[in-house]
Amino acid sequence: MAIDPLSAARAYQQAAQAARSAGAGEETGSMDFGSLVQEAVRQAGANVGAAEQQAISVAAGKGDIVDVVTAIAAAETQLQTVIAVRDQVIQAYQEILRMPI
Repeated sequence: MAIDPLSAARAYQQAAQAARSAGAGEETGSMDFGSLVQEAVRQAGANVGAAEQQAISVAAGKGDIVDVVTAIAAAETQLQTVIAVRDQVIQAYQEILRMPI
C-alpha cells in the first residue's frame, strides 16, 4: 500500500493543526506522540462515519453520489496514512529491539 507524498503532507498538516488546537490551553511542549496518534485515529473514525452517513443519504435518495465518493476517498486516504504511520512505529520499535546492548 503506497501513500503519495501529497496525502502524507496533508495528514502531517492535520496532525500539526490538531496539536496546536489541543495545546492552545496547555504548554506547547506537553503534546506527546501518543496523543497525536490517538487524535489521528479519532479523526479517521469520524471521517469514516461521515462517509457512511453520506452513503445512507444517497441510498435514501437525498444525497449526491459525488459527495459520497469524495468522502470515501478522503476517509480511505486518511486511514491508509494512519496505518502507514503505525507500520513505521512498529518497524522502529523492532529496530530498537535488535540493537545490541
